[in-house]
Amino acid sequence: MQPMLHRTRIKICGLTREEDVDAAVAAGADALGFVLWPGSARHVPAARAAVLAQRLPPFVTPVLLFVNASPGEVAAGLAAVPQALLQFHGDETPAQCQAPGRAYLRAARVGATGQVAHGDGSVDLLDFARHFGDAQALLLDAHVEGYGGAGKVFDWSLLQGHRASVRLPLVLSGGLNPANVIEGIARVRPWAVDVSSGVEASKGVKDATLMRRFCQAVRQADEAASATTVPGPIA
Repeated sequence: MQPMLHRTRIKICGLTREEDVDAAVAAGADALGFVLWPGSARHVPAARAAVLAQRLPPFVTPVLLFVNASPGEVAAGLAAVPQALLQFHGDETPAQCQAPGRAYLRAARVGATGQVAHGDGSVDLLDFARHFGDAQALLLDAHVEGYGGAGKVFDWSLLQGHRASVRLPLVLSGGLNPANVIEGIARVRPWAVDVSSGVEASKGVKDATLMRRFCQAVRQADEAASATTVPGPIA
C-alpha cells in the first residue's frame, strides 16, 4: 500500500492586484491573504479586499490580516468579506481575537531566543499557544519590526522540544520562498505554509512564476515526506 500523502496547505499573503489573485489561484494556493493593516506596504482597504476576494473560486479561502485593529475595523472587514478567515498579527489578547465570533489564525512572532513577542514583553511559545487554544492554527513568523512581511526567516531549530507539545495546527511563515520551503516543510512538518515577500517582484506586486514555483516546491516536499522519514520533523 502506498503511504498516504500529507498535503501541506498554501497561503499566499499580501495580494493587491486582480492579476496576482488569478495567478495565485492558478498556481494552487488554498488561501489568499489581504492585509487590512494601514502600516503595511501591502495594505488594501476593506472595500478593495472585497473586490479582490470576489475573484476567488470555491474552496479558496480569503484571509483578512489585522494588526491591533479596533472592533469596528474588524467588523468592517467582515462586512466587506463575510466569508473570510481572520488573522491577528499584532498584540491582540485572546478576548479580542474571540470577540468577532469567527474562526481565526493567531500569529506568533518568534524571536531569537524562541520566545514569542507580545505587547511590551515576550512569552514562551507553549504558553502563547495555550492562551490562544481556540485558534484554528498558530502561524509562526519571524519577530521583526513592523509585524512581519520583511522576508526574514527565524531559526527553525528553536522549535526543538516544542513542536510535539503545541496542540494547534502550525502554519510556517517568515522568509519562505521557492528555494527554502522544501527544507522548512521537512524540518517543521507544518499543516500549512504562508508566503508573501518570497514570491514578489516588489512589495505588494506578486510574481506569477515565483508563485507557481513555490507551490510546486511545496508539492515536491509533500512527496518527499511521504517517501521517507528522514529528515524527521522537529519534536
